[in-house]
Amino acid sequence: MGAHELHDTAKTIVADNKGILAADESTGTIKKRFDGIGVESTEENRRTYRQLLFTAAGMEDAIGGVILYDETLRQSADDGTSLAEVLSSKGVVPGIKVDTGAHDQALFPGEKVTEGLDGLRARFEEYRSLGARFAKWRAVITIGDGIPTDGNLRANAEALARYAALSQEAGIVPIVEPEVLMDGDNSLEVCQEVTTRTLHETFAALYEHGIDLRGTLLKPNMVIPGKGAPDQSSPERIAEATVNTFLGVVPAAIPGIVFLSGGQSEVEATENLNAINRIAGSPWPLSFSYGRALQASALEAWGGDSGNLEAAQAAFVHRARMNERAVAGEWSAEMEQPVAV
Repeated sequence: MGAHELHDTAKTIVADNKGILAADESTGTIKKRFDGIGVESTEENRRTYRQLLFTAAGMEDAIGGVILYDETLRQSADDGTSLAEVLSSKGVVPGIKVDTGAHDQALFPGEKVTEGLDGLRARFEEYRSLGARFAKWRAVITIGDGIPTDGNLRANAEALARYAALSQEAGIVPIVEPEVLMDGDNSLEVCQEVTTRTLHETFAALYEHGIDLRGTLLKPNMVIPGKGAPDQSSPERIAEATVNTFLGVVPAAIPGIVFLSGGQSEVEATENLNAINRIAGSPWPLSFSYGRALQASALEAWGGDSGNLEAAQAAFVHRARMNERAVAGEWSAEMEQPVAV
């Protein structure tokens, strides 16, 4: 894949107010999700659930790309068609999570660095043969007493840039995901300061490694207070801080910013995204790459029962459409009505 194809793929994923379904939960993470609905996390149940999402009628109207887990990329639908091909046949771009998780950074107490670079070139070659056309690597940045340190930010930025270089070498669009966690009690202003530092380091590293920004997507956190902060801020304040931060740091060459939900509820993630898109003047599409914020209602509706397939698909498509409306800045709470099946 040449540079123009990378550019086209990146733009296609976020075209027409579409976003990304993050269906790349690790085996351990999806087990926790399944435990919550009383479903055993077997390979077949995981396949069945993800097939449910990918085959939902109309999901392609709001979803431009889906991030898959390694296991899922190798699985097939009931008719024998690979799940990647199921997506491609609907005009949805298949992607792949390639990092192996965030681990404690040696000599940096309380901070983590993401691993998975060893053997990545060969894995990219295989993933492309299996149908993946974009990839994702997540860095985790923790706010705390004296952290994040500059050393931690640089280590994660370097790993993101090395991953992005290998991805583009393989003809695969990299999603760069530097996530500032919202688990603490910090204010919105502290999140804004840390997000700014994180993005500065990230783009400096991408530049040093020669990354083609036009063939790259950015998956960041919104600028939002920690969950334990006394002032949780209004959607309008979150939107203003987020847009101002990104206008000051993110190059206009990036073809799209796809926000992560970061533990927000389904409606909260949609409401904040809508407020962000009601602020005019951004040079990039401001879209979504949500996991739980697209799937929580669908998981609950499904409950592991094949008789609930239509209800689960309707719940998923509803959330996808709500976020597509939010990207257009046209969502309203009145749209959040019970889904009829």
